Amino acid sequence: MPMNSQSNELKMTVDAETLEIQYGANVRGPRPEYRTLDAIRSSLMDPDCGGPSPVYSIAMDVRLAGDEVDLNARYLLFGVVAYAAGKLGKEPVRSQGHVHAIAPHSGWSPPELYEIWEGKAIIYAQEFAADDPGRCIAVTAGPGEHVVVPPGWAHAVINADPSRRMTFGAWCDRQYGFDYTGVRAHSGLAWFPVVEHDGKIGWKANPRYRDGRLLERKSRTYPELELDPHRSLYAQYRTRPESVEWVAQPQRFAELWPSFLP
Repeated sequence: MPMNSQSNELKMTVDAETLEIQYGANVRGPRPEYRTLDAIRSSLMDPDCGGPSPVYSIAMDVRLAGDEVDLNARYLLFGVVAYAAGKLGKEPVRSQGHVHAIAPHSGWSPPELYEIWEGKAIIYAQEFAADDPGRCIAVTAGPGEHVVVPPGWAHAVINADPSRRMTFGAWCDRQYGFDYTGVRAHSGLAWFPVVEHDGKIGWKANPRYRDGRLLERKSRTYPELELDPHRSLYAQYRTRPESVEWVAQPQRFAELWPSFLP
């Protein structure tokens, strides 16, 4: 089944059953890795729950042929992820949550820039993976919409429509790494998403954190980061690479990040 990549360049297909990603002409990328249900149980509200497995597939370093040298020089990496439909117990299909490890080339925990391709997603982010999670926000986004997770925030991506698969692309730092320490120490993030009887997503606080307020809202545009909301993320790189280069160079907006909300 074709995957709508919001870009004429990155043509791909994803198998609805296996979540296998196959690349079209002139698109290069690795075989996807698969996250099984067993691999993420420790961060779920009910670690013994049933659900689809694999939960999602992920392919890092997807690009057009010929872009490799430039992407390496800019420390940019484009990832593609496909989520299964269904539920993990009472929760929607989601990732386990992590903080980005410090990138050696910049000395920063890098931000991440998402673009939803199919289905409906919630990007949940919290300021800290400590007892006090700080600001917590859940951003709902649909096809073609962008969401930014700022440097150092713990975050997870959620399939907000359990009736169908969800796919997205994301710009990441090439020296990416995942730090699960704080999230796993608290058996998950500060808020668990729950599928209500009407199919909508509600939230249940994780008692292992201090009480905090959750802000829910729809996606927004990011003029302060010079993003074009009408152009796909890969097309922005191809036409104006500096518009996404801050993902690997977050110091360019050092004064912005302390007050930034996704």
